[in-house]
Amino acid sequence: MSIYTTPVLNINLKKIVKNYTSLKVLAKGGVAAGVVKDDAYGLGAKKVAEALYEAGCRDFFVAHAFEGEEIRSVVKDANIYVLQGIGEDSLNSFIRGNLIPVIAGFSMYKFWLENKIAGIKPVIQVETGLNRLGFGIEELEKLSQEERDEFSFVLSHLACADEKAHFMNIRQLERFLRIKEKYFKNTKASLSASDGVFLGDEFLFDMVRLGAGMYGINTTPYRENEMENVLELKAPVLTVKDLLKGEFVGYSATFRAHQDMKIAVVSIGYADGILRSLSNIGKVVFYRDGKPVFCSILGRVSMDNVVVDVSLIDDIKVGEFAYFISDDYRLEDMARDAGTIAYEVLSLIGNAKRTIKIYS
Repeated sequence: MSIYTTPVLNINLKKIVKNYTSLKVLAKGGVAAGVVKDDAYGLGAKKVAEALYEAGCRDFFVAHAFEGEEIRSVVKDANIYVLQGIGEDSLNSFIRGNLIPVIAGFSMYKFWLENKIAGIKPVIQVETGLNRLGFGIEELEKLSQEERDEFSFVLSHLACADEKAHFMNIRQLERFLRIKEKYFKNTKASLSASDGVFLGDEFLFDMVRLGAGMYGINTTPYRENEMENVLELKAPVLTVKDLLKGEFVGYSATFRAHQDMKIAVVSIGYADGILRSLSNIGKVVFYRDGKPVFCSILGRVSMDNVVVDVSLIDDIKVGEFAYFISDDYRLEDMARDAGTIAYEVLSLIGNAKRTIKIYS
């Protein structure tokens, strides 16, 4: 008899590539860059970048320089842009990896001037309304036209592109156009990430940055999700037991059985990225004859275990897998039940250290 104790995350690289290709069509001839920051949202940057490279992607975005250095061996002649920019702590990674910094402010620009890397033309990020990273107008005025012309791209980031009718989209587009016309008339531009490619041709410019959409996340909730689900997260049942009417489940005794029940203890918890906000709310799926059977999470999600109501399944067995993400219960479904966004769920689950990743 085999008994398993570890969660498993199945990652379908072919579907990631398919999603990338679908989004690339929407870019209408512009550069379609693959965003593999934060270890490809936890799914494994080297594996994902290699698959995208084989599919023709030649531009990649990472968050930090060490990430760019790690993927360089599998994307040998690609452009790798670093969104968090360059500093003393990352300079050697930029040199070794031949990376392109995204310069996000005047102080960072001064550091770049003192530590230029031969053959590298940096990107400049400008502020248009997100009020996060980026040059403001006062900082742009400090640059000469000759200095502005040294940048390979001018970049900004939309705050509300997941809401097509949001006033901020047009507001940021107009600001970006004014900045480009005044300061970067002959410089290539990038404004949109995955959600922005659905806003219209005027938002596309010369490059789009494709991230969450590639990983199956619905970046445009006002539309039906056209992206393929790329994940299956499953965890094994450790034990099956009867729960008598009136008995409690889990820490703080937040669930009490209103009738006799059957429960399964599953080997996964918040240490594996299953948010505690799913306590008494979330669902898992077991499969019978290829059909999903939805079962409720009972009580508090604990560090290593989740308790599930399996009263409707007669033949539940120790060692069988409960599915926490599948085609029938996707990232968006879990995020909705957890009261958060799919981006957060994916990052937490993808970066769980003890979960086994299997690539197909």
